[in-house]
Amino acid sequence: MAITCGIDWAEKHHDVALIDENGKLVAKQRISDNAEGYRRLLNLLAEASDTAEHPIPVAVETARGLLISCLRATGRKVYSINPMAVARYRERHRVTRAKSDHADAMALANILRTDADAHRPLPADSELVQAIAVLARAQQDAVWNRGQLSNQLRSHLKQYFPAALEAFQVRGIGLDSREA
Repeated sequence: MAITCGIDWAEKHHDVALIDENGKLVAKQRISDNAEGYRRLLNLLAEASDTAEHPIPVAVETARGLLISCLRATGRKVYSINPMAVARYRERHRVTRAKSDHADAMALANILRTDADAHRPLPADSELVQAIAVLARAQQDAVWNRGQLSNQLRSHLKQYFPAALEAFQVRGIGLDSREA
C-alpha cells in the first residue's frame, strides 16, 4: 500500500495527513513545533509505513526550518510544494474558499499521490551544504531586515525630524552608515 504524507506547516503547530493510493485518509494528527511534536510525527510515519526501506514521502509548503531538517535526516523524500500550487489544487476540489489546516494537509498529500512526477524532491545535500544554506539564508534575512529598518527610520525622520534626514543625504553616507 503506497502512502503519502502532507503537512500543513504553521508557526506553532503542524497538521499532518496520511492518505493511501486511493486518496483515503489513513491517519491525521496535529503536532507541535518542538522535539516532542517531531517525535510524534516520526512515530506516525513509521507506524504507517509498510517497509523501512521505503519511507513515506512528505509534501510541505516550505523548504526550510527545523521540521524540514528533521524529515530530511530520516532519508525520506521531502517535496516543497509552492503555496500557489496548493491553493489552485484546493480550488479544484472544494467550492468554498475557506482555508482549513487539515484540508491543506490532505491537499498536499493528494498532490504528492497524483502528481509527484511533476514536483522535485529536495536534494539530498551534505551536512556542509545544509550548513552553508542556513548561513546564506540568515545573511539574506539580515540584509532584508536592515533595508526594512532603514526605510522605517527614513519614514519616521521625514515625519518628525526632517533636518536629520537632510544631514545624512551626503554622497556616500546614508541612514544605514556608521556615521548616521
